[in-house]
Amino acid sequence: QVQLVESGGGLVQAGGSLSVSCAASGRTFSTYSMGWFRQAPGKEREFVAAITWIGPSTYYPDSVKGRFTISRDNAKNTLYLQMDSLKPEDTAVYYCAASKLGRSYSSSYYRPEVYAYWGQGTQVTVSS
Repeated sequence: QVQLVESGGGLVQAGGSLSVSCAASGRTFSTYSMGWFRQAPGKEREFVAAITWIGPSTYYPDSVKGRFTISRDNAKNTLYLQMDSLKPEDTAVYYCAASKLGRSYSSSYYRPEVYAYWGQGTQVTVSS
């Protein structure tokens, strides 16, 4: 089991940068594939980025590719999301999540249901 706590959200102007972090409890963080999702008011939860536990490999949707970077530091039990060239449409609550899915993760990383553990979220607001 792992507990996740996000931090680093805030208010930023369009075109700016922001980094959010996700601190994980326990000694098994390195064995989880991790993802970032976001949810804006009135919208469904949306996949933002994923990183596998081994490799690692990273995945992004077209909407953030080239602007967002996911990374992890297993020694610090921490997941990161660096967000550059932010747009007002990036405004949302950002959640980190942990998955124990094995081989099929590479075809399922964008699906919220493959993640067993979630953080409480951190608000990111991008002003125009």
